[in-house]
Amino acid sequence: MVPAITADKLTKKFGDFTAVNQITFEVQKGEIFGFLGANGAGKTTAMRMLNGLSRPTSGQASVAGFDVYRETEKIKKHIGYMSQKFSLYEDLTVRENIQFYGGIYGLPGREIRHQIKELIGGLGMQEYANTLVKAIPLGWKQKLSFSIAIMHRPEIVFLDEPTGGVDPITRRQFWEMIYKAASEGMTIFVTTHYMDESEYCGRVSIMVDGRIAALDTPRALKEQFGASSMNDVFLQLTRPNQHGS
Repeated sequence: MVPAITADKLTKKFGDFTAVNQITFEVQKGEIFGFLGANGAGKTTAMRMLNGLSRPTSGQASVAGFDVYRETEKIKKHIGYMSQKFSLYEDLTVRENIQFYGGIYGLPGREIRHQIKELIGGLGMQEYANTLVKAIPLGWKQKLSFSIAIMHRPEIVFLDEPTGGVDPITRRQFWEMIYKAASEGMTIFVTTHYMDESEYCGRVSIMVDGRIAALDTPRALKEQFGASSMNDVFLQLTRPNQHGS
């Protein structure tokens, strides 16, 4: 089976600074792939190259079978993307945001009307339907952003720090939404600096200073590093001198 995402020595430099340094990995179709690392490790830069928003300096990569250099417009039609800074328009209502993005995704009017009803009902946001997005709670914004990012049924969805700043209950609800999408065959590529969230992923890579320092299932990584938690694995990789290795 052709992987959903491939990267081979993918690199991004900004002048003399190397933000992403020759990363190589594959993500299989239907996989929940965690892309972990501290802030500034290169996660967002790598994601932007994969979803066609930033041109690599060198290396190769493909997303949904399309080349990141030559076929960025085709990539954009096959993916969903939820950025750190919400992909929602604050001065539009919940209903208007769904309608707007439905138009961008090229959905026909009948389908957009169906999605408005489905998303608002499915999220239990009836009371917020005609409320400006800037006036709704953060957790609702996150869940709405994700729902809009996948309403055109993309093959792959990129989620950049999707649960940043929300409470633990909302985080758990958000991951339930991710599991549901994956169960329907969607590939999930998610960045996070919450190490406990890595336990929800099939496999995880850990970025340190622009490189992939480790890549495997959470269980295998904990065994490899003799760690009781993924947080301990992360600390051993990022602060090796403090762990005697």
